Amino acid sequence: MLRWMLKKMHQAAQHLIGQHDFSSFRAQGCQSKSPCRAMYFIDVYRENDKVIMDISANAFLHHMVRNIAGVLMDIGLGKQPIEWTQELLEVKSRKLGGITAPPDGLYLGAVYYPEHYGVAKNPVFNKLPVNARRHD
Repeated sequence: MLRWMLKKMHQAAQHLIGQHDFSSFRAQGCQSKSPCRAMYFIDVYRENDKVIMDISANAFLHHMVRNIAGVLMDIGLGKQPIEWTQELLEVKSRKLGGITAPPDGLYLGAVYYPEHYGVAKNPVFNKLPVNARRHD
């Protein structure tokens, strides 16, 4: 994947940071009571022959990461403008949200547990803001 494609994907992903209604990125059959989530960071970069997306939020909706990946791929390929992520947040409609990326190649990289559980903190979580909270 070309460097400019990844740069566009990363720029588009930054619109998703913050507290938002992610209705455009949830599965049609999602059973969550609320589509609102706090996205703490999302980085898109290349590591050897892989495109890596580091995403951290207080919680995720059903297919949320796969739908974000599908939207970012379309932006990277030039099928949609960088601003499309912002537009999708505003319309709050899954019907306009693009493809759901297949699960192949999408992996859970790490889980952040509070210190009292004694689980080592993955370095990716050093990017978390000080006020980051889990969804309760």
